[in-house]
Amino acid sequence: MRFTQLLIPTSKEAPSDAVLASHIYLMRAGYIQSVGSGLYNFLPLGKRVLDNVRRVAKEELDRAGCQEVDLSFVTPVSLWKESGRFEKYGKELLRFKDRKNNDFVLGPTHEEMMVNMVSQTVRSYKQLPINLYQIKTKFRDEIRPRFGLMRGREFLMKDGYSFASSEDGMKADFDLMEKTYSRIFKRLGLNYRIVEADSGAIGGSASKEFMVIADSGEDTIVICDNCEYAANIEAAKRAMVACDADEPEISISSKFQTIDIKSIDDLSAFFHVDPYYLIKTVAKKALYDGGESKIVLFALRGSDELEETKACNSIDANELVDINEEELRIAGLVAGYMGPSNLSEEIIVVYDEGLRDGRSLICGANEENYHFVGYDLRGVEVTYKDLVAVQSGDGCPKCNGKLKHTKGIEVGHIFQLGTKYSSALKAEFLDENGKSKPFMMGTYGIGISRLLAAIIEQNHDDRGCIWTKESSPFAVHIIISNIKKEEELEAGEELYSDLRSRGIEVLLDDRKERFGFKIKDFELIGVPLAVVVGKNLTDGKMEIITRDGLDKVEIKSSDVLDEILRRLS
Repeated sequence: MRFTQLLIPTSKEAPSDAVLASHIYLMRAGYIQSVGSGLYNFLPLGKRVLDNVRRVAKEELDRAGCQEVDLSFVTPVSLWKESGRFEKYGKELLRFKDRKNNDFVLGPTHEEMMVNMVSQTVRSYKQLPINLYQIKTKFRDEIRPRFGLMRGREFLMKDGYSFASSEDGMKADFDLMEKTYSRIFKRLGLNYRIVEADSGAIGGSASKEFMVIADSGEDTIVICDNCEYAANIEAAKRAMVACDADEPEISISSKFQTIDIKSIDDLSAFFHVDPYYLIKTVAKKALYDGGESKIVLFALRGSDELEETKACNSIDANELVDINEEELRIAGLVAGYMGPSNLSEEIIVVYDEGLRDGRSLICGANEENYHFVGYDLRGVEVTYKDLVAVQSGDGCPKCNGKLKHTKGIEVGHIFQLGTKYSSALKAEFLDENGKSKPFMMGTYGIGISRLLAAIIEQNHDDRGCIWTKESSPFAVHIIISNIKKEEELEAGEELYSDLRSRGIEVLLDDRKERFGFKIKDFELIGVPLAVVVGKNLTDGKMEIITRDGLDKVEIKSSDVLDEILRRLS
């Protein structure tokens, strides 16, 4: 493609609302164009990259035996209500009515639609397993779209769904998709980690995320310095924690006056005990379908912090929100003196696993200016869940290593759904004995358009984009230094024709612009390899520039074609 024939509106100015490198450079280099909050046009360069990413995903999915379909973007609300997700998804669902007053949503994901389609076409275990996918535009009405393609409202997504006759079949599909996704991200040249994850609004029994490691990532992930363990902070686990400090010597359990002693630090100093032996009680209001709400107390050791997603999942709530002091008073709770015992029956209490069989503990007495000392959980039947936010330095649950926090960009997510959707939507098949059973499902997503941003977040410098081999809009960028010099023009055109005849995508900068201007555009656009046809042509040489690192080497003009082919092989 010739630069003079291609729409590439490069710019020196960064968008005023852009803070991430990917947002800045994709806009400045003419890959995308903003048309509204969280909405973007893909210009020719951007569409080429988008198609390349899509192609890599499709090739690997087809290789794994998946079949591509294309479902309606518009989804009947009735399906979302049947699955139980209509209220759980909330306002991110863009809802509307048609002229007949029927209710619809624009699909942010297509579990319900795919289950509906399969239930009408697959009747027998003999037709299973089956794995279907689509690469399609989605819409999620983000409350705060930002960071360009990283968090837009409209986006291109690959969503796939497997249907099996057994749990073993579902797990086999899940493992196959994990391997397939790994091949996709490796081909795209990404440094990524597979992490254990929270299933969120999708649901299911198990899930894993594919995280591109980048300082700009919105997600905090926990990784081990010794093994392959990795998890999203919302799902991360740690080895059991012990405390070297002495256990408090408490001869009898009783209330103890603690005037104006409310914080964990003050309580620790007052009793001269390690926070490990204190109970931190966090009050939240849990929201459920139908507008129902409940007050929940989460109890954990004073040395730990509550991870809210874990807490929300522990009681199967849609959301947790803070409680004001008036609501606490009505519930018989006192801020700063809350504890997990002597409560109204309407209040739910969940204990962290780290408190299991704890003894000699100190907690709030649910009475102003009083704490309870000698709280003992041994032999007591209570609800234990993993509630703790894992910290850097905690022990790895898999080995003797230490955990640390890093940042990542979620680009893929795979789930074991089981019968969550098939049961709710009454999607069944006949097994070997002629009995009706719900499908065992998995669901698998990749953010295709988000991958453009992720690639640049991981591959850029202070001059612009650096595309990986499989994602780049072109394989080679030929720069004719001075278009007015006939010998440079002829040499550039000849190399352009030779490369194109071999099926190589080439961008030829044939503009009547200064050489320095063209070089800056090359650096901004980020094609992996450039060939400069310039003044050293009189010495029978051309210059090859590698975009990653901007390494330059002079090559005999007669050897340039072979050198390029060697580098691209």
